[in-house]
Amino acid sequence: MSENDSPRRRLLDQFASTPTYIAEGCRITGDVEAPGALVVGGSVRGDGDVKGPLNMASGASWEGQVRAQRAVIAGRINGSLSVVDKLEIGATAVIRGRVSARSVAIAKGAVIEGEVTVTSGEAVLSFDEKRIV
Repeated sequence: MSENDSPRRRLLDQFASTPTYIAEGCRITGDVEAPGALVVGGSVRGDGDVKGPLNMASGASWEGQVRAQRAVIAGRINGSLSVVDKLEIGATAVIRGRVSARSVAIAKGAVIEGEVTVTSGEAVLSFDEKRIV
């Protein structure tokens, strides 16, 4: 098993390429397409297609349908979230809508109002958040 495949390694630690940033205080209205990693600290209203990892900070918000390869969510999403691979939902996250991913880890304290589907058939992992995302 390689270092990137280690089940003990946090998904957030795997961001390797230089990401695109939507900084805190920025508001984007319209669909967002990112060819690689995307870090959101502000707010987005529109659908999103992220071809790499998505990282949403605790103060971030997204209203729309979001698709990503992998994701770490600490902010708010109103709409569906579809992740191809691994999804980590932090303790400060609030998701109102349908969630699907190959594997899902949810920190104690996170709020999900909607259906959660794990496409691999694995159980949802629950964890205690030990650091701020």
